[in-house]
Amino acid sequence: MEYIADNFVGIVAIICIFGLPIIAVVMSFWSSMHKKTKDKEIRQLIIENHTDAETAKLLIDEPKKQPRKMGPFNLENLRAACILLGIGLGACIDWLVGVATMSIYFWLIIACGIGIGLLCSFLVEMHLYKKYGNKENSIETKE
Repeated sequence: MEYIADNFVGIVAIICIFGLPIIAVVMSFWSSMHKKTKDKEIRQLIIENHTDAETAKLLIDEPKKQPRKMGPFNLENLRAACILLGIGLGACIDWLVGVATMSIYFWLIIACGIGIGLLCSFLVEMHLYKKYGNKENSIETKE
């Protein structure tokens, strides 16, 4: 019975570690899409009701500058998701190998997983940088 409980805990831990980053990224994407549709509806209502400029400025929030945003992607969320997936990969390897939690090897494998996650994040960011370029630099040079 103890063997089944140990396996169940390990499987639940792996599902949670890999599932939570995926759910976080999906929910972040969903909330940004929901916010964009709500902003569009507010702007349409302002135009339809012929609201004066001062009231319209109060109703519409100015977007904050996000220097780490390239195209439709928010790079902080990408980096956090890759780090969490790396931690999950390290924990999965620890569980498969059977390393004790208090061992230094446990933490070394987790650190290697974080490093792999950061490396993947870096590679994706470089790909996005090549595809979209640095939009802030192009805006500054045009002005």
